This record gives sequence, C-alpha cells and structure tokens, in this order.
Amino acid sequence: MPSRPSSSPYHVPVLLAQVLTFLRPRPGGVYVDGTLGDGGYAEAILRESSPDGVVIGIDRDPEALATARARLSEYGDRLRTVHTTYDRVAEVIRAEGFSAVQGVVFDLGVSSRQLDQAERGFSFRQDAPLDMRMDTTAGDTAADLVNTLPERELERILREYGEERLAGRIARAITRERARAPIETTGRLAQIIWDAVPASYRHGRIHPATRSFQAIRILVNREIDLLEGGVRGGVEMLEPGAPIVVVAYHSLEDRVIKRVFRELAGKGFPAGEAPTPRVRLLTPKPLTPEPAEVATNPRARSAKLRAAEKLPPPDVGGP
Repeated sequence: MPSRPSSSPYHVPVLLAQVLTFLRPRPGGVYVDGTLGDGGYAEAILRESSPDGVVIGIDRDPEALATARARLSEYGDRLRTVHTTYDRVAEVIRAEGFSAVQGVVFDLGVSSRQLDQAERGFSFRQDAPLDMRMDTTAGDTAADLVNTLPERELERILREYGEERLAGRIARAITRERARAPIETTGRLAQIIWDAVPASYRHGRIHPATRSFQAIRILVNREIDLLEGGVRGGVEMLEPGAPIVVVAYHSLEDRVIKRVFRELAGKGFPAGEAPTPRVRLLTPKPLTPEPAEVATNPRARSAKLRAAEKLPPPDVGGP
C-alpha cells in the first residue's frame, strides 16, 4: 500500500490511473472494491461513473469501513459497504441484488493507515501489542500464534510466507524466548529476531524482522488462503467483457494471482487438457509504478498490477 502524504488524512491508492484504464467506469455500472480501505479506488470509480454508478466496498476492518463511509458520504447509497472477507465476493454481490458486475478490483496487503497505527501491531517501528488482525473483532492475534505454533510450523510459515532464508534460526530463537516469557509485543519480537540473525544480516536494505512480520501477518489474516477464492469469485460475477484488476505487493501474492489468471485463461495445461478459457489476460507481464509515483508513495515500490477480462460463454449446441 502507498504512503500517506502529509496533506491528506487518507492513503493514496497505487497505480490509480492504470486501474481506471482497465476498469473503464461508466454511468450505471456496478463495481466491486474488494479491499475498500480508506476508499481511494472507490472514490475515483464513483466519480468516473457519475451520476448513478454503484460501488460495493468490501473490507474486513470495521474501522476502514467507517472511514470510507465518512469520506465518501457525498455519494450516498451509491456506495454500499460490507464487513466481510473478499473471498466471499460472489456471495456479497448476490446479496446486494446483482447477478453480474462491470468490474472488480483488489488492492492487497496492509494499508498505510493500519501500518501507522501502532496499536494494531503490524509494525515494529513502535512497541505495541502483538495483534496484526485486520479484523480486530475476530480470530487469533499474532501473539496467540507466535506463542503456540510448533517450531517446525513456525519455520515453515516464515520461509513460505516471508521468504525468509534464516527461518530456522529465527523460529528456534522465538521458541526459546517464549519459553522464558510469552512474546506479547512487537518490540520484543523484533528484538528476538534482531538478536537471532548474524551481524551482517542487520545492515541490509530492510530491517531483519521485516519478512518475519510479513509472514506472521499473512498467517493471522489468512491472506493467501482467501486470495484465490476472491479472484475466482470475482471472475464468476463479472459480465462478459468486464475486467478484474489485482494489485499485489509481494511475490507470494503475485504468484498466486498469476497462476489463477493463467488457469482461468486456459494456459499452462498439457495439450488437449486445457479447460475452456474464462478470461483473456490483459497484462502478459505485471505493470509496476513509474519512478515518479514511487517517489511520492514509497510503499508503492513493490506493487504489481495484473488484469484480465471475462470472456463470453462458449456457444452451446450447433445451428
């Protein structure tokens, strides 16, 4: 997610112009923002689809929903907000009374606002309770999992979700230290990781705890588990010719999106075994932000955008 300029109380959506180019919002259209956040994409879609376009905004964070509703109050009931996870997108669209929509967008990961709120426990910049839940009303916290996962499972999570090459070393340190006292704050977890890695690892481009915090956050929020269902559900509810756009911020997310898009496009299967394509890929390679955008939104530097367009169903029967 992008950084938040000091002149604005909201984060700035990444690759906004490119998202709008693919979505092509128009009056009367119904669009889904599956990760509503502060409402940056939704605001632009509502503006472009005036006077009567509708945005269904989904978010698991009750605070994000409240922020977006307040920010976009001028649009009235053209914005419909739903508190749930984005893997339920097809269910949400039907519940809102629509059989198909004209576009779907997902902006993955944690928002700038969530990162900047120390009490949410996403960041180690300030010491805070080790929470990391996007929905603070449900589920295990990061502290719950860090203090109970078996060492080998913790190592797997750090390696798979964080792409952390020192996963074993860090998992051993966490297991050892939690036996002495429960790990309850971001500061203590970050210090344990710092102490566990060699000195040469402490002076790289990123803090040595960055990948481990990412991995734990992904686990807490089941981000990878939900992603494929969100993409497939979104495609299911698109009208023919309508786009789905997904912006990812790390390679694990991007690999999932690439795989699902290719499967839906009928690519990568053995000869004669490919299913009927359901989408056409609009981005053979992911789009990334221009240097000027990264300069104003540093957290956008790792963003990758992929888009696809739903194909019409194949003809049934002959003449």
